[in-house]
Amino acid sequence: MTDLILAIVHHLIVFGIAAVLAAELALLRPTSMSPHTVKLLGRFDAFYGVLALAILVVGFGRVFHGAKGADFYLDNPVFWAKVGAFGIVGILSIKPTMQIVAWQKSLKTDAGFTPSAEELKGVRRRKLAEIHVFTLIPVAAAAMARGIGLG
Repeated sequence: MTDLILAIVHHLIVFGIAAVLAAELALLRPTSMSPHTVKLLGRFDAFYGVLALAILVVGFGRVFHGAKGADFYLDNPVFWAKVGAFGIVGILSIKPTMQIVAWQKSLKTDAGFTPSAEELKGVRRRKLAEIHVFTLIPVAAAAMARGIGLG
């Protein structure tokens, strides 16, 4: 039962991360940017951080407490490719998060603040890169589920 619960929670968190990334990308448009949108971006990005931590906890819970056992994962290069892709997504998310935090601070001092089109373009480009790398994670998961990467 533990394995089933961990698997369900793991999948729900992954879908949540995908939804947050899509929502952030949708909000990062110069034509729809407003102070309210800047606030929403801050909330979504904070939730994204919580989900990223949650997926690590639940994912490694599956590794060490799931039915397949740690050897299934730790000896599989596809698992490490999946972890690597997650790490790259995390690294790519640093600059957008720092920019969104800076926008939040600007909004506190200027209630009418909106980011420049150039700043939006840079953050949007990073978010697109995150999404593209993120798609590799379920690809690796599907490969692992079929035993690819095992001796």
